[in-house]
Amino acid sequence: MSTTSKAAKQNRKSPRGKLQAVRGMHDILFDETHLWRAAEAILVQGLQSYGYQEIRLPSVEKTELFKRSIGEVTDIVEKEMYTFEDKSGESLTLRPEGTAGCVRALIEHGLLRGQNLRLWYLGPMFRHERPQKGRYRQFHQLGVEALGHSGPDVDAELILLNWRWFKRLGLENKVELQLNCLGTLAERRIYREALVAYFRAHEHALDEDSRRRLTANPLRILDSKHPDMQALIEGAPRLLDYLGEQSRAHFRGLTALLEAASVPYVLNPRLVRGLDYYCLTVFEWVTTELGAQGTVCAGGRYDTLVEQLGGPATPAVGFALGMERLLALLADSPLADAVETPQIYLIRVGAEAERAGLILSERLRDRFPDLRLTVHCGGGSFKSQFKKADKSGALYALILGEEEVGATGGSPLRVGIKPLRTLAEQSTVSQEQLFDFIQQRFFS
Repeated sequence: MSTTSKAAKQNRKSPRGKLQAVRGMHDILFDETHLWRAAEAILVQGLQSYGYQEIRLPSVEKTELFKRSIGEVTDIVEKEMYTFEDKSGESLTLRPEGTAGCVRALIEHGLLRGQNLRLWYLGPMFRHERPQKGRYRQFHQLGVEALGHSGPDVDAELILLNWRWFKRLGLENKVELQLNCLGTLAERRIYREALVAYFRAHEHALDEDSRRRLTANPLRILDSKHPDMQALIEGAPRLLDYLGEQSRAHFRGLTALLEAASVPYVLNPRLVRGLDYYCLTVFEWVTTELGAQGTVCAGGRYDTLVEQLGGPATPAVGFALGMERLLALLADSPLADAVETPQIYLIRVGAEAERAGLILSERLRDRFPDLRLTVHCGGGSFKSQFKKADKSGALYALILGEEEVGATGGSPLRVGIKPLRTLAEQSTVSQEQLFDFIQQRFFS
C-alpha cells in the first residue's frame, strides 16, 4: 500500500479535529458574564458621574495609524500586532489599543477645534503575544480620554475616578498608584543622550532586546522585566533630574491635588509606559495579587499625538483599564456571588395551561419589567418540570395545570405558588392576588 493510501485510510478512521477557540482568545460564558455586567455597571456609573460620554470605535484600523502613534520600535508594532492585507491590498490591523483610533475618529469628524472632550469606550483589543494568566491575545479594555485640557487638574480627575472605582469595588487595599513624569520631547532628548551613554558603558550586561532598543528607543530599556537587568536599570540616570521647571510644576500640581484628595501614591522614576506618544504624567495602578501581570490600569498624557496624526495641537490625557485583570481581582468579591438566577419559574402542564401561561407571563412582564421570570418550555410532567424549576435557582414556582386554567384556555382562573427555597406550603391565588404577591415580595 502506498504512503498516500495509508494516510488516506488513517484520515478516514480518525475523527475530525475538535473545533476550539483561537489560542489566547477566550469565551466568556454565561456563568461569568453576570460579574462582567456588575463591574461594568459600576464603571459606567462612575464615568457618567464625572461627565464622560461614550464613543464606539472600529476594531480594525489602517496599520499606518498604529505605526505613527505607538511607534515603530515598540514591542506592540514590532511583534504583537495582528496585521493583514484585505482584498484590495490595504494593510489593516486589529486594534492593539484604543487611544489612536479614538484620536483618528475625532480628527476625521472635525470634533477637536476649540473643544474640551471627555470620552470613554469599551471593547476588545488584540495583541499576538504569549498567552498566560492575565495576558491574552484578545482582551478587553475600558479606555477613557480627556482632550483639550492642559493643566494637571484633569490628570488628577482621571486618577480620582480610578480611586473612586477601586473603593466602590472594594479593591483599594489591593492596588497601588505609581507615578512618574516623562517631561517634554525636548527634555527627553537630553535625557536620552545621558541614558545611552550610561548603557553604552555597560553594554556587555544588556540582554538582546535592550541592545536593540539602545539605538532606537533607549527609554524602553527602563521598562525591561528581565531579572538580570534590574540592578543595572536601578543605577541608570533618573529622568526626573532632567526635567525643566514647567514640567516639574505640572507634576507638583498633580501630586499636590492627589495629596489634598488623600489619594496615596508612590513615585516610580523607572515608569515609562510602552507607547511612544506619552509625555509629562504617566501612571499605573499595580497589584501583587496577579503575579507577573500586575498592571490593572495605566495611562498618562499624550499632548503631541493629535498633531502628530494630522489634527490641531490638542493637549490630552487618558488611561486604559484591563477588564480581565480587574475581574480577576474581583473573583472573591460579593459581586462574584450575585448570580442572576430567575426569581420565578412558571410550570405549565397541558395544552390549555401552555397557552394560558404564555398570556400570564407576558402580563407579568408588562406589570413588572424587572421581574426575572423563566417560563418552562418543551412540555413534560409536573415532576420533571419541578426538578428544572429547582435546578434553575428560582425562589418560587408558579403552577398552571388543568385545575388552575379550566377549559377556557384563556387567562388562568387560579395560579399555584410553590416556595422552592423554604419549607412553606404551596398556595393557590387569583391573578390579582398573584400580582400583589410579586409586588410585595420583590418590589416593595
